[in-house]
Amino acid sequence: MEIPARVPEHGFGKLNLDAPVKDQVEWRVSDQPVAYPDALAEMEARAAAIAEGRAGELVWLLEHPPIYTAGTSANDADLIEARFPVYRTGRGGQFTYHGPGQRVGYAMLDLRRRTPDVRAYVRDLEQWLIETLAQFDVRGERREGRVGIWVQRGTKEDKIAALGVRIKRWVTLHGVALNVAPDLTHFSGIVPCGVRAHGVTSLADLGIAATMADVDMALKQSFTKIFG
Repeated sequence: MEIPARVPEHGFGKLNLDAPVKDQVEWRVSDQPVAYPDALAEMEARAAAIAEGRAGELVWLLEHPPIYTAGTSANDADLIEARFPVYRTGRGGQFTYHGPGQRVGYAMLDLRRRTPDVRAYVRDLEQWLIETLAQFDVRGERREGRVGIWVQRGTKEDKIAALGVRIKRWVTLHGVALNVAPDLTHFSGIVPCGVRAHGVTSLADLGIAATMADVDMALKQSFTKIFG
């Protein structure tokens, strides 16, 4: 897999939609927080280009300024306090938080070339997160009936990673969000993913001093193992 250098300045450059399709997955890393509407526009453009055979697959690693996003299953009662801008989005899932210290991984993959199975893709995203956490000696787990990846902490369970998916013309949009060292109090404005009985955690909260670069490398290595 070819891993290009980090993207400077605003973290995303103009997409070359006329670039030839490559077998390798392109990786892009933004050094500065990317506004959610800008990221959404970039994803939509790239996904359309992939569907039309004008661009190759892309995984984009970034952070957002503090925001809440609402998926297609979001319950308005789960928005407790709109402390940050709220964006309605076409991905699946409910309310979630994005902000500095959280690594977001947007995956634009062509399932026509892979496995055109939505459930299998979601399971692969979960496994991507689990394998990434394992590189930091954290045991991430699935939970029946709950979206995301969870960490058992004594008698309680906390969510450490979320995922949300949208698929258009068998090309994926959105992806995963892993809590590296965000301000966990920012989650208090919502009921994350509609789950009231459990909390949220992060690598930093678990006592793991991982840098974002460390997490990026782990994500890339795990992605290769799961997706090839």
